[in-house]
Amino acid sequence: MLLSQSMIDKNSEEILLSDMDGWFFKQGNDDAWAQKGIDITGWKKFKPTQLSVKLADKNDKVEGWFRIKVKLDSSFINIPHDIMISQWAVSDIYIDGNLLASFGNAGRKGAPFREFSSLSRLPFPVILFPGIEYTIAIHLIEYVAPLPPRKLKSEYMGLDQLIILTGPTYDKIYLKAIKTNSIYSTIWISICAILSLLFWFLSLQNPSEKYLRLIAICSSSLTFYIFCNISSKSNASLSFLSFTVFSYIRSYFIVLAAISIILILTEIFKRKVNNTLKYFFVFFCICWIFNDFAQFMILYGFLLFALMSICMYYIVSSWASLQGAQWAIAIGLILLIVSAIIYYMVNFYIGRNSTLYYLSSTGISIFFPLSLLVYVAMRFKEISKEVEKNVQQVLHLSEEKKEHALNQQKILQEEVIRQTAEIRTTLENLKVTQHQLIQSEKMASLGELTAGIAHEIQNPLNFVNNFSEVNAELIDELNDELATGNTQLAKEIAGNIKDNEEKIIFHGKRADAIVKGMLLHSRTSSGIKEPTNINALVDEYLRLAYHGLRAKDKSFNVTMKTDFDPNIGLINIVPQDIGRVILNLITNAFYAVSSSPAPKSPEGEDPSAPKSPKGDFLYVPTVTVITKRKPPSGGLGAGVEIRVEDNGPGIPQNILDKIFQPFFTTKPTGQGTGLGLSLSYDIVKAHGGELKVETKEGEGTTFIVILPA
Repeated sequence: MLLSQSMIDKNSEEILLSDMDGWFFKQGNDDAWAQKGIDITGWKKFKPTQLSVKLADKNDKVEGWFRIKVKLDSSFINIPHDIMISQWAVSDIYIDGNLLASFGNAGRKGAPFREFSSLSRLPFPVILFPGIEYTIAIHLIEYVAPLPPRKLKSEYMGLDQLIILTGPTYDKIYLKAIKTNSIYSTIWISICAILSLLFWFLSLQNPSEKYLRLIAICSSSLTFYIFCNISSKSNASLSFLSFTVFSYIRSYFIVLAAISIILILTEIFKRKVNNTLKYFFVFFCICWIFNDFAQFMILYGFLLFALMSICMYYIVSSWASLQGAQWAIAIGLILLIVSAIIYYMVNFYIGRNSTLYYLSSTGISIFFPLSLLVYVAMRFKEISKEVEKNVQQVLHLSEEKKEHALNQQKILQEEVIRQTAEIRTTLENLKVTQHQLIQSEKMASLGELTAGIAHEIQNPLNFVNNFSEVNAELIDELNDELATGNTQLAKEIAGNIKDNEEKIIFHGKRADAIVKGMLLHSRTSSGIKEPTNINALVDEYLRLAYHGLRAKDKSFNVTMKTDFDPNIGLINIVPQDIGRVILNLITNAFYAVSSSPAPKSPEGEDPSAPKSPKGDFLYVPTVTVITKRKPPSGGLGAGVEIRVEDNGPGIPQNILDKIFQPFFTTKPTGQGTGLGLSLSYDIVKAHGGELKVETKEGEGTTFIVILPA
């Protein structure tokens, strides 16, 4: 084989000898085969690039000798050159029978076999004079890779790299390529890693935003892919096992990144993942993860083309409806696809050491992550505007609700007067009169709560108004700082605006919860049972009763305790009716601990309870609400028990039998109708349940509601 300077690749200063004609190969081992003038009859014409697992024995081992005769023409006069090996195989290289270099130990001269464990790209100086024919002999021992796909280890790097003749400027080109690659790699890794951390932070702070998790997964996958790709290609001392691990991990992460890109498009562009796309995902993953780099490059290119086609399909089909932040994603994907096309064209026609190669690689690595950052920034700005608009709507709605509540209170008061007049004039019809009094009791309970609820609504509305005014001022300051270019202060102001918006949302939801509770109580009962969370219902009416009494008497104070069984689940009840039962029982408990003389401290009082300066136990008004699921027993099905306990003075035994009778009350005239417990008793019985009372004078009272589950 005649070699000339024109055969050297100008970009890499290399002549790939492995793929040239003139090679002969013979399996087996004989040190005499390294000599120059041996008889090679029986050897077959065979290039090193033709090595494959077909030559492996039962131990997955390939051993043999390669020989080639080369001659340098006159263009190599006074030009230094080297021979370089780039593979994991154990090998000895001879020139005219003289050993040039060994990689690992093939057992030469009785030495123990030692497998070569690193990928070397160091050239060895060799003196070959032009016009003289030299015989290059290589004793090679190679093993099949332990992981799929089944092929020789050196095939992973390409057998064309097995033996290379380098030119005089190879070292300079190689070192420059390493330096350039290190600079660009640092830029790619740094940008992607910082963006990944930022996206994960935003995702954790906003768990309801699904697209943030997809963006964080995508950017992290790209970061790990770039890291593994660089690690598997730039480390000359990398063992085969480490190279394989990096390659497999890289494949998994690029698959994850590709899938997350499509899912990001479906989420942000409001598209559905159809069955065709699901099948493509599965096919894509299998082929990409288990592809053989030497045999599946066409399939690999097809899959990449299919991925770009899907992205372009989503962009083109959504083009007319794109708006706002969505344009950032579309532009980022277009730039990514253009960079990928340029990358493969440069890689095929120009080479990997050109500036255009690194620029296109940079575009592939950071264009889409940067577009994700732009999208998130624009999206948060849009959300801020939406929140501001919603706040205005909440304010308007709150004013309407307030006016409605006042009107309802007036209507209820008029209704009470009308009902009272009818009761006085229609005593002859007791059944009708009792029905009207029951309705009056329902409306009266709402009337007692309305003033307190209206007062409680005013507090969050004040917060909403104040923070909205502050945000308007901050936005003006933000525009001023942006106009002057002071981005640092602008970011701080933007952070303050975000904090205020969160407070506006919090207090708006607080007002909404109070209004919903009032509406639930005021809603006319449909008489239809529905699955209801009894814990939530009890908690809601506990708070409503407390707000109502606090509105009437600011000095009212009581310790409220709850113990809700989380395993109750949903039960079928009429929520408005059971809510009124709970409200009556809790209101009575509040009245008992606040308007009656304080009971004496019972024996066995907790020593840690508060005491007066004289050492006496201080009375702490306390109301405790407990829910508990009761298992089936005594032939009865499962049930739910609601207990309302107070530490008031208790109920005297002489009136205990009368408390559920209509019109019976111990409250002063004008403070009660005597229908609360009677109405509650009828409602519980209508549900197939039971209302009981346990009391002890001087210690407190417990009302127990038992409902079938």
